[in-house]
Amino acid sequence: MTSIQRKIWTLAAIVLFIMVAIWMTLTYYNQKTQEQYNDILQRYLRMNEVTTASQQTITALNNYRLEPTAANLGLLDRSKEELRRARLGVINLRNADNDFAITNYMNLIDSLLETMDRSLLFQSEKESEDSANAFLEATRISKYISEMTLTLIDTELKTYDQFYRGIIEQSAELKKLGVWLLLTITLLMLLFTYGFSLSITRPIQKLTQAAKELSRGRFDLKVEVKSNDEISFLAKMFERMRVNINNLISEIQQKAQLERELQQNKLLLQESQLRSLQSQINPHFLFNTLDTLSKKAYLEGSEETSDLLASVAGLLRYNLKRLDRSVTLYDEVNVLRQYMEIQKARFTDRLRFEADIDESCLHVQIPGLTLQPIVENAVIHAVEPSEEGGTIRFRVADGEERVRIEIADDGPGMSEDKIRQILEERAVETEGHSTGIGFSNVVRRLRLFYGTDDVMEIASGPGGTTVVLQIPKTRRFDSDD
Repeated sequence: MTSIQRKIWTLAAIVLFIMVAIWMTLTYYNQKTQEQYNDILQRYLRMNEVTTASQQTITALNNYRLEPTAANLGLLDRSKEELRRARLGVINLRNADNDFAITNYMNLIDSLLETMDRSLLFQSEKESEDSANAFLEATRISKYISEMTLTLIDTELKTYDQFYRGIIEQSAELKKLGVWLLLTITLLMLLFTYGFSLSITRPIQKLTQAAKELSRGRFDLKVEVKSNDEISFLAKMFERMRVNINNLISEIQQKAQLERELQQNKLLLQESQLRSLQSQINPHFLFNTLDTLSKKAYLEGSEETSDLLASVAGLLRYNLKRLDRSVTLYDEVNVLRQYMEIQKARFTDRLRFEADIDESCLHVQIPGLTLQPIVENAVIHAVEPSEEGGTIRFRVADGEERVRIEIADDGPGMSEDKIRQILEERAVETEGHSTGIGFSNVVRRLRLFYGTDDVMEIASGPGGTTVVLQIPKTRRFDSDD
């Protein structure tokens, strides 16, 4: 992981490296130009040293001729030695352009030294006239050396005139190069600094945005920050905190859902108990009365009336005892048959009931009084309003994991709003239900009983209504509600 401090030090090191590189480049070119200037100046100085040394040697020789002392002789020897050293320095000035002139120049120096030696020799032999002639010759050669020095310097100036101009142009181009180089480096540094700042500020902005979303309660948005520094570690800790809070909220919501379901169960139980109390107007008296009427009708030869009274007694007994507990599908089918016997006695040929039941599915657990309210709703809305009556089809089929129960009628159908009210468990006004249990109540009890929402489907149109129950073979809870 690269830390922010390391990134800053890297940026500072890059800037320092660029500055040092520019400084070293400029220093190198300045040093090179200075060396070239010094080389040319040294050529001029060496030529000037020859002229000066020759003049000093002539002066020393003249002093020795006038006063031939040991001091003047020593001064003359030193002057001659200086002239020889100056001659050696001139050798280094030789090139292809001035080779002939330098050769003549050095010959003049040699001639001067020889003439001076000859003058000294004549001076030692007391030949004053020859010594004077030799001195005059040396003086003339010295003047030639001075004149030739000026000629060489003028030649050098002409030779290096193009060089001077090249140096001036090079300096101008170097200045332009420096300006463009400065602008280019500045632009590159700005771009690099912009990218470098984005690598720090962009993760911080994403982290800030994630914090704003969390403050608004959006705990489902994942915190993603692509970085390789401390901000990445901070984002990971932030994401872990978000996940923990989201899990905690989910647990709280699940607990709240369980509490709501428990409260609904309590309300349904209280409702069922209230309706049971409302219907229990001395049930033993009603049962005994219905049994007495059934036996009396049987003794009087009215067997159909006796069976009808027995069905009513059984239906009433089932309604009063089975509302708050689970039963088998077998019990529900039996009480449905008793209910249809009562309705057939009421509607005679206007009511037609068709049943297709798979006997292997009748062991499945189901809430009490589930089928009768649905069939009763079909009787009230599909059969009763029609003069020709209607047909109710009841089918029980086995599926892989669920039992499919279909209750269909050929009535006018129901509206989409009413279907939506039933499936959303909203209260729907009941009309003449013997059990007092509405359609929405059946949907709610089924969902609570099996712990799932997809237990009922309703398809309705002008040709009738079909209610499909998908009953799981195994429940979420083993104990009865």
